[in-house]
Amino acid sequence: MDTALFIRALGAFFAIMNPFVMLPVFLAMTADDDPGQQRRLGLAVAGFSALLAAAVMLAGSRVLAFFGISVDDFRVAGGIVLFTIALGMLNGTASPAHHGTAAEKAHHGDLNALAFYPMAFPMIVGPGTIATILVLTAQADPGSLLAVGAAAGIVLVTLALVLAFAAQIGRVMSQSLRVITMRLMGMILAAVAVDMTVTGLKALLPGLG
Repeated sequence: MDTALFIRALGAFFAIMNPFVMLPVFLAMTADDDPGQQRRLGLAVAGFSALLAAAVMLAGSRVLAFFGISVDDFRVAGGIVLFTIALGMLNGTASPAHHGTAAEKAHHGDLNALAFYPMAFPMIVGPGTIATILVLTAQADPGSLLAVGAAAGIVLVTLALVLAFAAQIGRVMSQSLRVITMRLMGMILAAVAVDMTVTGLKALLPGLG
């Protein structure tokens, strides 16, 4: 397994799918549910997110090829999307591209529907997550795919645990700690976005190198 890629992927996935940043959003959207319902919903969110991430990892490159989009094109576009999300995290605001609009958040029915939309998609596996997966797995050998998959798996298991015990964690996690976590992850995500964009531009415009 590619250790360097694993560490890079783990940092990127934890920054963009940060379970502790998702926690207050999850609690707000499930304020009327009892802890048992919240636990079932949290596990369903993690399950749907894992299925979506696996689908992107396995079929994403084929989708790009179908539309005639190169990996470097997607690096630049994905880097821009990630950077807008990172700016939102640094400014303390949620990017609609990743978390959905207010109307989208309000439009949900039963718990299963809420678990998939808008929680799993686009709040966890949204444009930024999809772009990160596609770039990290593009033209990758089996060892590299294993590294990216393992990194995503660790973050998703952490997400499942945090959301399953959201009520208990929410009582002990202060607002200050949530803000610090969001700002720190925003900086990490911004750095990942810059690296993606610069790498893509250098490939598309060799003169920049």
